[in-house]
Amino acid sequence: MARLPHFAVGYPEERYIVMSITYTDIAKMIDHSLLHPALSDQALEQGIRLALTYDVASVCILPYYLRRCAELLAGSGVKPSTTIGFPHGGHTTAIKLAEARRAIEDGGQELDMVINISKAVSGDWDYVRDDIRAVVEAAHEHGRKVKVIFENCYLNDAQKIRLCEISSELGADWVKTSTGYGTGGATLEDLALMRKHSAPHVQVKAAGGIRDLDAALRVRDLGVTRIGASRTAEILDECRRRLGLEPLQPPTVPSSIGGY
Repeated sequence: MARLPHFAVGYPEERYIVMSITYTDIAKMIDHSLLHPALSDQALEQGIRLALTYDVASVCILPYYLRRCAELLAGSGVKPSTTIGFPHGGHTTAIKLAEARRAIEDGGQELDMVINISKAVSGDWDYVRDDIRAVVEAAHEHGRKVKVIFENCYLNDAQKIRLCEISSELGADWVKTSTGYGTGGATLEDLALMRKHSAPHVQVKAAGGIRDLDAALRVRDLGVTRIGASRTAEILDECRRRLGLEPLQPPTVPSSIGGY
C-alpha cells in the first residue's frame, strides 16, 4: 500500500520522516461539505457522487437533501450527515430536537449541531448543556453520532474550554471548531486547546480554512480526526499525486462559492 511520507509540523525543511500516511487515512478524515445555500440540486447530486468517487468519511449536506443523499450513499463506506441549528445556533432546543429527529428519519448517520452561541457568551451554561444534551441523547438513542460546533471565532478560551468539558460530560462524539460561515475558521491554537481539554473519547473536527493537503496534515498532527472541506478534490488529488497513485475521474462540480 502506498504511504505518504509526512514531516513534523513546524519543520517543513527537515527530511526526518515521523510517520507515513495512506490515501485512505486522509480520505477518511474528510466530511465533504455541501452546505452553501445557493448550491443547486444538480450541484448537490454531483457533490455526492464526487464524495463517493474519493471514498471520503461523509457528505455533510443541506438538510432538505439528506434523504436523497442517504439513498445515493447506501451500501458505500461514505456516511450521510447534515447540520442541526445551522449556522447561527439560535434555534430553540425544541426546534433542534425536531431537526435531529427528522435527520435521523431521513438516514443521517452523523449530526453537526451548532451550540447556542448567545447563551455561551452569556455564561448560561445550564442552558447550553441542556441544549446539547437533547440532541446527543436523541442521536445516541438511534446509534447516530453528534459533532458539537462551537463557532470559536465568537468565543474566548475560557468559553471554549467549558464547552469541551460539557461536551465530554455529555458523551458527544466530536467537538468542532466552526461552521465555516462565521468570521473565522479552524486555527492550530484552537485545535490544540480543544484536544487538550476534551476527554479522550471525544474526537476533534476542524472546519473552516482547511483547503489543501498540507493543512490537513498539520491538523492531523494535533489529533484532529475529521475536517470539513469543500475542496475535497484538490486535497485528495494532491494526496494521490504525492503517493504516485493514478488520478481519479470525479464528476465535474461547481467551484466553491463560500464556506469551509
